[in-house]
Parts: sequence; C-alpha cells; structure tokens
Amino acid sequence: MTDIVSPVQGVVVSKAPVRRDIGLKRRYAAERRFRLYGIAAISFGLIFLAILLTSIISKGYTAFQQTAITLPIEFSEKVLDPNNKRATDPSVLVAANYSVLIRDAMIKALNLNASSRPDVRDATAMVSKGAPIQLRDMVVADPSLIGKTVNVTLLADANIDSANKGQIDLKVDEKNRKVNDKQVGWMNQLAESGALHKKFNTGLFVNGNSSRPEAAGLGVALIGSLYLMLIVLVLSLPIGVAASIYLEEFAPKNKLTDLIEVNINNLAAVPSIVYGLLGLAVFINFAGLPRSASLVGGLVLTLMTLPTIIIATRAALRAVPPSIRAAALGLGASKMQMVFHHVLPLAMPGILTGTIIGLAHALGETAPLLLIGMVAFVANAPATPLEPSTALPVQVYMWANEAERAFVERTSGAIIVLLLFLIVMNLGAILLRRRFERRW
Repeated sequence: MTDIVSPVQGVVVSKAPVRRDIGLKRRYAAERRFRLYGIAAISFGLIFLAILLTSIISKGYTAFQQTAITLPIEFSEKVLDPNNKRATDPSVLVAANYSVLIRDAMIKALNLNASSRPDVRDATAMVSKGAPIQLRDMVVADPSLIGKTVNVTLLADANIDSANKGQIDLKVDEKNRKVNDKQVGWMNQLAESGALHKKFNTGLFVNGNSSRPEAAGLGVALIGSLYLMLIVLVLSLPIGVAASIYLEEFAPKNKLTDLIEVNINNLAAVPSIVYGLLGLAVFINFAGLPRSASLVGGLVLTLMTLPTIIIATRAALRAVPPSIRAAALGLGASKMQMVFHHVLPLAMPGILTGTIIGLAHALGETAPLLLIGMVAFVANAPATPLEPSTALPVQVYMWANEAERAFVERTSGAIIVLLLFLIVMNLGAILLRRRFERRW
C-alpha cells in the first residue's frame, strides 16, 4: 500500500479509503443498472402483453353479441301443407319451402314491391341462410303453428351483422362492399321499428361449427375440451402420482433409476407435435381407435402431461421435511403408512398445483390434436368420447383459416373464451397453493 503526503497540511493519507469509495460507487452503479434492466424487461413484457390483449379483445368482444331480425312469420298452410297430408305423411312439413315464409315476411316488413325480384332477393339475403331450418324445426316440433302468424327472431346474415356492428365501412363505394345501399337503408328502417336489434350471442356457446359465420359456435369444441380434460385428469393424475411416489420413496438409487429420471426430464421438453405423431402411430394406426375422437386426444395429451405432473409431484414430495418421515417411522409406522398417511397429504397442495398447470398446458395444445384428426368439421355435439369432436384451440385454428370477414371476430371471441379458461385454471392453482401450503 502506497501512502501520499498532503502538500498543504503535511499529513500522510492512505490510498485505501479512496479505492474503497470508488469500488462501492461502481458496485452501487452496477446494482442500479441491473435494477433498471429488470424493470425495463418487465415493462417491455407488460407492454407487449397489453398490446396482444387489446388487439384480441377489441376484435373479439363483438362476437358475444349477434344481430337479429324479429319478423311476423305467417305459417301459411298453402306453403307448408297445400294438400293437407301432414296427418298421414309428417315428412311433408320437413320438405316444405320455408324460405318463402321469410321472403313474404320481409316484403311486408319493408313494404316492398313483390314483383321487383332484385329488391326481394336483396331483402331476403339480409336474413341468415339457416333461418329456414329454424322455422322447420319450430313447425315439426309444434304443427299447431300452421295457419298462425308468430313473431320469430331470426339471425341476420353475417354481412348485415358486420355492418350493424360497424365492422364494414359504409362510406366506401357500394361496389367494394358486400352490403349495398338499399340494404343499408333497410337496416336503418328495421332498426327504427325495433325489428333489427342486437342480442347476446348464445349460439357462440351452444352451436356447433358451421360454414355460416352467424351460426357458427363453440358448443362442440367446449364439449370436446371437457372430454379431453376429464380423460387427462383421470389418467395422468393417478399414474403420475404413483410413478413419482415409487421413484422418490421406494425405488433404489442406481443407474436405472437415474436413466429413468433423465428421460422423464427430457420428455417434458419434447415438442408436442411429437406426441401427436406417437398417438397417430400407436392409438389410431396400431390400436385402431376412431380418428377425431376425444378419447384419442385425451390419451395423447395424457402422455404429454405425465412428465410435468411427475416432476411437480416429486418436487412436492421432496419439500416435505425429513423429520416428518423420521417421526412417523419412529412411532412404528411402516414405510407405506409413512408415505400415504403423512408425506402424501402434506405434499398434496404441490401435487394439485402441478396437475392444474399441466391440464392448463394441455388445454392450449393444438399441434398433437391436428395430427390425430380433431381438425375435422364437426357440427353435432359428441355424446361420448368415442364420437368425432374438436377442441377450443383447434376451433381457433380452423376459424383463423376462414376467408369470411365475420370469422375474424369469431376467432378472437374463441381466443377470449380459451384465455378465460386458462386464467381460471391458473387462479385455481394459485388459490390451492395458498390455501393448503405449509411453511416449514
């Protein structure tokens, strides 16, 4: 250490405090920079998350509303059953031309000239093409409607729905949009009379897939996702917990168990599409299980979720203090009793948390389900897991590939529903952790 002499006072001063002060300043500056880097990283992440959520919500919140037109439908016997054969041949009501009823109702509601075919065609096109099926089902279910005039609420066509929600720029030239000026005027006329209005889109949660955007819904996807999650829960939880207990508490520590542990950790990092290829080869091609079925999808997602549950369960078992094990054994409990009566109940919060997180991960997977055929067009809800079905993420993928403008809001609406499911599942994991967690 070198000393310096002050020329003013002649006092010997050491360099050590000076160097120490410089080192402290550099360390504090480094800590401040690191803190700023962390804050900047979190801020960037939150900004991009806010942009993503804003984009999805701004495009998808309108999917929860649907434009409808309420019309006085005259169930004319001349149209539905001109020869009065319904008593002997009920199929007459099924084959009747219900589009005529809608056409006549629109003519009366808009005071149109029935001989003007272009006007009649454009007016009728404002109602969904699925409306005749709705009227048919009403008449088949209740034939007493024949001869009566009933106010019926019908879905508007997808283009009318988009225009009513402001998603179509009506200032653009008429040739460059799918809603012409006459239809815009009729929309305003019906809206002023209260016939055209918005309602909550229950069809989004009840209907199956459809080529008509206004009639497309998530009903089949919701049921398929429910089947998938039930199958994954029933299979992956007991198998994963049993494997974890054996590896952690009973298996001897040797090269074989070390190899198994390494492979489990590696399986957790395998891309999900590989599990789809495995399911296609084993469950469909070899075992002959039905393609597009929820059962196959559940088996594939079970294979994908098992490593996550095993890793989380082993971590929860390790978190139980060794004193619990020693005390149980010291009081005369067998090793089996020690594990199932003392260690496992204390590790259950961590096990449940890992299971819910694994289920949430499986719920958002798309690639393995595409490979086993769950991308099929399914309009009717599956009664059993063996029937063709689809899932929420697959439905989002299918709608995102559609060319119709109205499917854009349906896609974002389905993403909102999927995100809500994921948020609820993750909140459940957090609440379970806080409710049952014990600190040692």
